[in-house]
Amino acid sequence: MAGADDEALMAAALEVAAAGRRRTPPNPWVGAALRCVDGRVFVGATEPPGGRHAEIVALDAARAAGALVEGATMAVTLEPCAHHGRTGPCADALVAAGVARVVVALRDPDPVVDGRGLAQLRAAGVEVVEGVAADAAAEQLHAYLHHRRTGRPLVVLKLASTLDGRTAAPDGSSRWITGPEARAEVHRLRADSDAVLVGAGTVRADDPALTVRHGDGPDPQRVVLGTAPPDARVRPCWEMAGPVPEVVAELGRRGVLQLLVEGGATVAKSFHEARLVDRYVLHLAPALAGGDDGRPTFVGPGAPHIDRFWRGRFVRVRPLGRDLEIVAEPEGDLDADAG
Repeated sequence: MAGADDEALMAAALEVAAAGRRRTPPNPWVGAALRCVDGRVFVGATEPPGGRHAEIVALDAARAAGALVEGATMAVTLEPCAHHGRTGPCADALVAAGVARVVVALRDPDPVVDGRGLAQLRAAGVEVVEGVAADAAAEQLHAYLHHRRTGRPLVVLKLASTLDGRTAAPDGSSRWITGPEARAEVHRLRADSDAVLVGAGTVRADDPALTVRHGDGPDPQRVVLGTAPPDARVRPCWEMAGPVPEVVAELGRRGVLQLLVEGGATVAKSFHEARLVDRYVLHLAPALAGGDDGRPTFVGPGAPHIDRFWRGRFVRVRPLGRDLEIVAEPEGDLDADAG
């Protein structure tokens, strides 16, 4: 049974996992916290691909400090692996170290894991407690879990508009609809995404760089639907063509866990119409275009009847400077449905 000490230990594991979000893909950003019998706690986060997993980092930290790991309790945000990849199985390492209890937030849906790590620990006599802070871990690992369950990246569509749904004036001018805080949030989204996608029309019209400039973090892989001009700032990029479901599936095969779509109204409509968007991020400016001749969020015909409207749920609503951020997701659990 989990207790308050286990929840506190898992909170420490979740905190350290957050720091690895931008450096571990396509591997999951996992955190571990080890509480030794003397009460000292040592944490670890999964290193970049080829490096140590979170469990090993925490064990190594404890040993380096001269702490006794035998009889310890470890909290880990995702099930320890039980297979050989670039590193050895973490389940084996925990058993060999003499860890007495392992507290796990989530099972790993990856087919090469999927309960095998927990079964191996239990077979070796290690007490296993599942489901501690599962909701928090699932949100933190949302993109990874979605990719493993569906084979597709988590698709985040970012939109910015006036209160009356206009993304640009009739003459095409659009900079800047939203303020600096909202723009900084977009750059954070880019840093958290493995790839960012726009259409060739947006590249020709705006020549975006699609890099992370207002904040810390790596630049995402840039993807253009169509062909980018030779001198476009978005280069080097992946140029892709074909139906968007096929493009998304191919990005999943290339190891993209989270895809940020920043394309214009045509690209946004194609992803929305194909029901490929897993999370809508809408930045609303306190501005009104005041007519129907400005550019809309989506182009082309919409739902023909109110019964065909897209319906979802609000995940978050918060101010960003003078603007408002609204995050919405489709109704139902897409990951669970896909699984």
